[in-house]
Amino acid sequence: MKQPIIFCDFDGTITNKDNIVNIMNQFGPPEADAIKEDILNQRISIFEGVSRLFSLLPSSKRDDIISFVIRDAQIREGFREFVEFTRARSLPLYIVSGGIDFFVYPLLEPFAPFAGIFCNEADFSGDHIHINFPYSCDESCSSKGCGCCKPSIIRKMSSDNHLNIVIGDSITDLQAAKMADVVIARDFLIKKCEELGIPYEPFETFKDCIDIIQNRLDVRV
Repeated sequence: MKQPIIFCDFDGTITNKDNIVNIMNQFGPPEADAIKEDILNQRISIFEGVSRLFSLLPSSKRDDIISFVIRDAQIREGFREFVEFTRARSLPLYIVSGGIDFFVYPLLEPFAPFAGIFCNEADFSGDHIHINFPYSCDESCSSKGCGCCKPSIIRKMSSDNHLNIVIGDSITDLQAAKMADVVIARDFLIKKCEELGIPYEPFETFKDCIDIIQNRLDVRV
């Protein structure tokens, strides 16, 4: 029997809203809107889009941006119970996020530890914010512009003996969903899964995720 392993998105999945979108709505200039649309419609890569978005923001706004996102972000209902569920059943839980370290780590800290956290990194040393991408695409990635490449992380952390469960909500989760054994989706990811014929289970809270995993894997409380 294959060992379940969970790869969970952060923005719009663990949090109720997408934190990058919220940052841009609060601090970004008008041209940020066009870049966001280009990312969602796959006219530019996630790597290019996120880089361009944050390059619009001056590093002098660092403290204001961090304070805003930590204050504004809300954790999705049931996440603490979900983390406890995975620990009780020894299900590895990896957080794979196109988000940025300065808000991902502080918001996850109350729920730590995890099997691993993968996200992008912000550099505030220049005049404008620069984003580093330590988890770039491997040679097997077909996109070559993921930013934080979730398929590459899945290939690195799992094997043929694992049952890959992907939980996500947006375009950054699409390539991971294509290679998952089980997809648990909401919002924009549902739309893309339906367009491409990718089987999925819908969720709104992490209590739904617990139920889905129990039903699919015959795990009992």
